[in-house]
Amino acid sequence: MTACPRPGNGTVVTIGAYDGVHRGHRTVIGEVRMLAAERGCATAVVTFDRHPAFVVRPESAPKVLTDLDQRLELLAATGVDYTLLIHFDEARSHEPAEDFVREVLVDCLRARAVVVGEDFHFGKGRGGNVDLLRRLGPRDGFETIGLGLVHVPGLDGPVSSTAIRNLLGEGRVAEAATFLGRPHEVRGTVARGDNRGRELGFPTANVMVPDDVCLPADGIYAGWYERPDGAGHAAAISLGRRPTFYDHADTSLLEAHLLDFDGDLYGEAAKVRFVSRLRGEVRFDSVDALIAQMARDVEATRVALRG
Repeated sequence: MTACPRPGNGTVVTIGAYDGVHRGHRTVIGEVRMLAAERGCATAVVTFDRHPAFVVRPESAPKVLTDLDQRLELLAATGVDYTLLIHFDEARSHEPAEDFVREVLVDCLRARAVVVGEDFHFGKGRGGNVDLLRRLGPRDGFETIGLGLVHVPGLDGPVSSTAIRNLLGEGRVAEAATFLGRPHEVRGTVARGDNRGRELGFPTANVMVPDDVCLPADGIYAGWYERPDGAGHAAAISLGRRPTFYDHADTSLLEAHLLDFDGDLYGEAAKVRFVSRLRGEVRFDSVDALIAQMARDVEATRVALRG
């Protein structure tokens, strides 16, 4: 794990994968900050360098909403004093929950209060939960606060990483953004493609996103492309298998056409944010029909991003 801070005044701490750092997560962190201010403590988030499911059940591990760098950036932006990053491996997955409490919460963070969701589980065989924390707290000097799930007015169901993945899987990026509190963002490196976009009059950046990152459903989207210097560009985003040109592409490709931009993007790190879905991916009978539709997609992107 990263270095133990052992703050003299103790901490109010929360624990979790924090994938997405969505509105539910930020509600928990808001409670942490409020309690810490009342008690004169520091604030801390305990999270893991990978989603525990990748170790415990790799065959069914979910795609992540945020890579590690983005997750740590989002956590830092909440204003917490400490983010304790724990290396999660096979040995850690077999650690009894009681040992985790002693090592991390008591010895490392000197916890005075622990704030988690009521459905929180940790430790070997998911043996740790809110009830266990409440039993151990009086002995180890911390209070346990269990919070219910957060609901967003106008949307069905509570905010959760699973719900956001489901929305993205249906292409409902605007609703996913409501749960996240921001547009869904993916990161990758721009690679050379077949140069077909330039030939069609709509050059694109082919962004190679890691396989473990959650992408929306195939389709055409309006969104934003951010370059390494922080410059943002409106973009018409194609995510799919290009059925007009390929009968059986194995994987989806993310291509971003930057509006009103002409420059070399090859090899640079890119951030792509999905704002709204314009349409599904379709196969066109001719290249001319595809070009005409791409022109309409660019105009639709301008309209969507102005709104």
